[in-house]
Amino acid sequence: MPLFHGSLAAQVARNLPRATRRIRKCAPGPTGAFLLALLMVTAASCGNSSLQSAQRPDPSPSGFRIESAAFKQGAFIPPRFSCSGENVSPPLKWTDPPAGARSFALIVDDPDAPAGTWTHWVVFNLPAQSRALDENAPKQDKLSNGALQGLNSFESVGYGGPCPPPGKAHRYFFRLYALNTVLSVQPRADREDVLSALKGHTVGEAQLMGVFKR
Repeated sequence: MPLFHGSLAAQVARNLPRATRRIRKCAPGPTGAFLLALLMVTAASCGNSSLQSAQRPDPSPSGFRIESAAFKQGAFIPPRFSCSGENVSPPLKWTDPPAGARSFALIVDDPDAPAGTWTHWVVFNLPAQSRALDENAPKQDKLSNGALQGLNSFESVGYGGPCPPPGKAHRYFFRLYALNTVLSVQPRADREDVLSALKGHTVGEAQLMGVFKR
């Protein structure tokens, strides 16, 4: 017969006297003393663990996230949003940022490009109250919500869709940064300039990754 049954934390204390008698009867001497000490430590640990678990607050829900109605995390990006289609930007939306956010910056890049990381979109100074970018964002220096756009690796303003060489699929990361400042960066800035400006000002980061191949 087992010494304990049911919930260990609840049963250890209840069965401790009976378990102590069995150990003293079946294993007298140093062995019994050792087992008895081990039992006492287990009982104390279980009790403390149960108390801590009861007092520990529920973990906060995962907060800052970015997603798209066009594709799921890790899924293929539809051709419409690539150079094989209409080459328009996908719709994006995000949840409330951490406290202290005053603006957002979005950088979309492909780390699998043959020549190194290829930048597809740079947007910054998105207003703190914004929670979305509509599909087919205009390819102009300033958007209607006041956000500014930088240069991509195609040397054009705004979004440039996936356009990998034929072969294996590439990954495309949509990284949204919540910042505690508004960047003092001019329109048509490149990825490196924006990343340098936001350094030390990021209060949250959300990421969406899609794949594409031709």
